Parts: sequence; C-alpha cells; structure tokens
Amino acid sequence: MAQVLLKGSRLADFTPVSGHLYDEMSSAEGAPRPHYQGFSDWLKRTPVDQIAQKREEAERAFHRIGITFAVYGENGGTERLIPFDIVPRIIPASEWRTLERGLKQRVHALNLFLDDIYHDQSILKAGVIPPERVLANSQYRREMHGMDVPGGIYAHIAGVDIVRADEGAYYVLEDNLRVPSGVSYMLENRRMMMRLFPELFATRAIKPVEHYPDLLLEDLRGVAPAGEERPEVAVLTPGAHNSAYFEHAFLAQQMGVELVEGPDLFVQNETVYMRTTRGPRRVHVLYRRVDDDFLDPRAFRPDSMLGVPGLFAAYRAGRVTLANAIGTGVADDKSIYPFVPDMIRFYLTEEPILNNVPTWQLSREDDLRYCLEHLAELVVKEVHGAGGYGMLVGPAASVAEREAFRGRIVAQPDKYIAQPTLALSTCPTFTASGLAPRHIDLRPYVLSGKSVNLV
Repeated sequence: MAQVLLKGSRLADFTPVSGHLYDEMSSAEGAPRPHYQGFSDWLKRTPVDQIAQKREEAERAFHRIGITFAVYGENGGTERLIPFDIVPRIIPASEWRTLERGLKQRVHALNLFLDDIYHDQSILKAGVIPPERVLANSQYRREMHGMDVPGGIYAHIAGVDIVRADEGAYYVLEDNLRVPSGVSYMLENRRMMMRLFPELFATRAIKPVEHYPDLLLEDLRGVAPAGEERPEVAVLTPGAHNSAYFEHAFLAQQMGVELVEGPDLFVQNETVYMRTTRGPRRVHVLYRRVDDDFLDPRAFRPDSMLGVPGLFAAYRAGRVTLANAIGTGVADDKSIYPFVPDMIRFYLTEEPILNNVPTWQLSREDDLRYCLEHLAELVVKEVHGAGGYGMLVGPAASVAEREAFRGRIVAQPDKYIAQPTLALSTCPTFTASGLAPRHIDLRPYVLSGKSVNLV
C-alpha cells in the first residue's frame, strides 16, 4: 500500500501498491475489505487534525501513566512509550474462530509434550523427535523429571506469534511459553482506543479484551495446590529495572494481588510465605516473571539475587504452583518448533489447524547445504536465541555479514534453523504525513487452567 498524503482536512483515498504484499485493510484493487468498510468510511469523514490531536492526547496519557518498555542496546537501556495507532487490526469473526481453534489445539499439544518429556518420554521413544533435541537441550530441566504439576499444565500463559503471508494465509512464527510479555500494552491500547474513539465501538460487535486479568486470576487460582478454597496469588518480578516491569505492576494491580520481589518471600518447611506488615502470609501460586535460572539460588544459579532460596523444594513438594512451570522453555526452543505439527498428530491424532513457517533444520545435511547455497534469501536463527538476537536476515545483510554468519553455521550447524523471508502483511499506520503501510504480526494469548481461554 502506498503512503497516503493528507488532502485538505481529511485523509485521501489510498490504493495498495502493486506487488505481492497482503494489505489487511484493502484488497489488491484498492477497495476496503468488507470487515474494514465501516472503519474506512469513518476514517474518510474524520478531520485529520482531530485524529492527530487524539493521538497526541494518547501519547500524553501513556507518558503520564508510565506505560513504557525498555529497549536495551550497546549504550544501555532507553525507555519508550508503547506504540499507539488509530488504525486497528480488524480480524473477521470467521478468521478469529479458526485462529482460536488452532491455537487451543497447539497449546494443548505443547502441554502434553511437556508432561510427556518429563515423564514417560513416549514421543522420544516413538522416534517422532530425536531424543537429543530434548534431552541435550539447555532448556530441558532434569530436575523436573518425574514431577507432577497441577492438571498437567506447564504453559499456563502462552503468547503465540502469528503472521499473515502474501497469499493471505496465517502461519505460526513462534511459540512463547517461558515468560511471554506484551499483554498489558494490548489492554492499554484497547482502553485508549475506546476512550478516544467511542463511536467506533458503539455499533460494532467487537470481542472484549479487558477481562484478561480476571481470566488470568481465575486460571492461576485454578491450578493452586489442592485443598485451598481461596488461594493466595502473587506476581514475582525481577524488579523495576526489568524491561517489562510496567506489565508486572499492571497485571498485579488489575488482578488485585501483591507484586513481590525475591526478598519479599521466604520458604519455611517447604512452604512459601510473603513478608507483610501483619506477619507472614502463605503464597499458593506465583505468577513468576523471573527466568528459570534465577528462581532459586539453591537449585539453579547460586549467584541469583532475584529468586527465593528453597523455592524449588517447595515447588517439588507441591506446596506452591509456579506459572509458567519450570522447564517450559524446551517447548518453545527453535530446534523443537519444526516438530510441533508432529506433536499435534502424535498426541491428538488430528491434523494441525495452523501451519508452521517452512523450516530447514541445519543439523540435517541436505538442509544445511540448501541454506548455505541460498543464504542471501533466508532468515537464519539460533535455536536458543530470542528477541531478535542471534539471527541473520539474508536479504538485509551485507556480503561481509553473511560470510561471517556462514562461518558460524558451518562450525555449529545444529545451533541454527533457517526459514524463508516472508512478505508479511501490512496495515495502514497514521504518520505525520498521512497513512503509510507497516508490516505487522499478531500475538494472541492462550490461558490454560481449569478452562482454556484466548484473548
């Protein structure tokens, strides 16, 4: 979609650029897609200066409330406001139902996989996944072997990244099962949109999102140790220095539970307590936003100042529930990603509803050869990498960067996977000079407890 310049006091019509990019709002002929027609009509009749004023109002409000996230680079961290745009991503109900079914299916299979590999390991014995991919994986926690977790649920909160490619089909780009973040920004964006543009919501049946904290609290209480009528839930944060600290505080406040750091907790007789002004108070469920390695200096990294000494012993004794469970990271490791469709077939005897992005496993000789021959066309990722680190985007890299990365691949091919460079769909975005296309993806959240919910 070409950039749309401002025309008079309102936005001019726009048409997609020629090519293969799928635009969420407009068809290849330039007409609004049916589910965007109402919004397109509103956009055309709304003065540009009013839209700009509302956007500035949103940014001021976000700055005042402190809705930021930290971006870390070579020169340290900088705080940025969350992005806010007046053009929403509208997903038709029929597409959402497919995504909902596909994501529930996928997360169910991932939970079954985690329960299996920490118990009978039937999927490894059947040869569906090479055992070394799991047992030698740095995210596999041998301490969890043979340990039961409430309801067999390991990934209570899953954030699954979905992209739409040029042909209009959805693909799962990656699964995030360790400490998925970002939901607070989605909630605040929706809240701001409803406040600034209530007319857009008055006549449309839009699925709500504001009930997410209630669903989360219900699911967390639902996986508490047995016998507790009203279990105590707390959010465990690494502290204010963490890039997602706003979200930790936001979710604790919205759920009406305590936000705690490691020193606020202690373990006695394999029971977790929270220090309060009225004395110790038992904690039954910890929604932990601290990585596995730092949770307990007695069980994992002894130099951790973020965790709680003795927490793992209490967890193993079934006296406290951790969400997500320790050891979930092996299921979202990029070396395991290519096998998720096979997991669905193995555990559920169903065909996957949502497709993976085609993936070359560079531990395989033929895949490695293909990757090295087509390095300039592919995206190569470290299997243990996250957040965009440890990856090469072939078309955007220089010759020198590709050759340097080639050497790393040849030295340790089993550390990498490769994928095609997808032409991600675009959505119009309001800029200072009008509407311009921006590539987008989608992260729905799947909550698993006594029930499974998608937001």
